[in-house]
Amino acid sequence: MRYQISGKHIDVGQSLQDHVKQELSAIIEKYAERPTEAVITFSKDRHEFVCESSVHLSTGLTVNAKAKASDIYASFDACGNRMEKQLRRYKRRLKDHHTHRRTPVETIGAPSYILASGEDHEEAAEPETLQPIIIAELKTDIKSLSVGEAVMQMELADENVLVFWNEGRKSLNVVHKRADGNIGWIDPEPKA
Repeated sequence: MRYQISGKHIDVGQSLQDHVKQELSAIIEKYAERPTEAVITFSKDRHEFVCESSVHLSTGLTVNAKAKASDIYASFDACGNRMEKQLRRYKRRLKDHHTHRRTPVETIGAPSYILASGEDHEEAAEPETLQPIIIAELKTDIKSLSVGEAVMQMELADENVLVFWNEGRKSLNVVHKRADGNIGWIDPEPKA
């Protein structure tokens, strides 16, 4: 597995890197098979250290976790505990999907935009056009998944919404977390 351990305005020493590699490999080996890449980033937020981790599994799924603590080692340990809890919750499903899916998850490239909201700017006169201002244009991947895999990926990635290509229906679908705590699934009817 390839590790990328870095710090934002923080010097990440060799002992911390060794600790991260040892603990993370123990967590992942217990619950997932053949992880491919782990990206761990440390930063400082006022008096706390923040650890953000993202582990890409060979099945194409991604597990994200984030934690804060007053000590940099404690921030990673809390982040690792969250990741372990997510993987433990989905261990059986990860193993089942691995046996059914022999190839990695396919992805489709798509543009992604970040639009400026009116809240960020002071109250100004109404613009001449009602077109939103695009402040960032990115490229994102849309994964080809079943609905169950999409829900699992959304929860493992700790996201509120996931757009995916539904393998069964051969259409673009969306799963999202509802305000009542349940999962919503948007499956548009094809145009006639």
